[in-house]
Amino acid sequence: MSDKPSVLFVCVHNAGRSQMAAAYLTHLAGDRIEVRSAGSAPADTVNPAVVEALAEEGIDISAEVPKVLTTEAVEASDYVITMGCGDACPYFPGKTYLDWVLEDPAGQGVDSVRPIRDEIRSRITDLIAEIDAKAATP
Repeated sequence: MSDKPSVLFVCVHNAGRSQMAAAYLTHLAGDRIEVRSAGSAPADTVNPAVVEALAEEGIDISAEVPKVLTTEAVEASDYVITMGCGDACPYFPGKTYLDWVLEDPAGQGVDSVRPIRDEIRSRITDLIAEIDAKAATP
């Protein structure tokens, strides 16, 4: 087990929102925070419009593959952030659970994905500040 804070992003297909959130957290926080993403019913591939929207920001997720949500992933995470599948997540006391209401990029083109991407980036910036503040408090 790591002593780094850890975050798990969960959406239904792990092909859009959770992939963007995980990519931004990894990109902006570096290796200070352990990052996972998963889906309650994972798709076969990551949404191509999501891959393109993140590439515009210099983030390459073209090699990512949707992963299935496991109880172990939830148990190993300090923060569990759901995006449209809250009731599919197992609950463990002592974790911080957040539900981010975000439009689903499934079936949308890159023009529609950009505002979702930008909202996720903003929330990730706030999340990093929250995690850093918590870590600084004895």
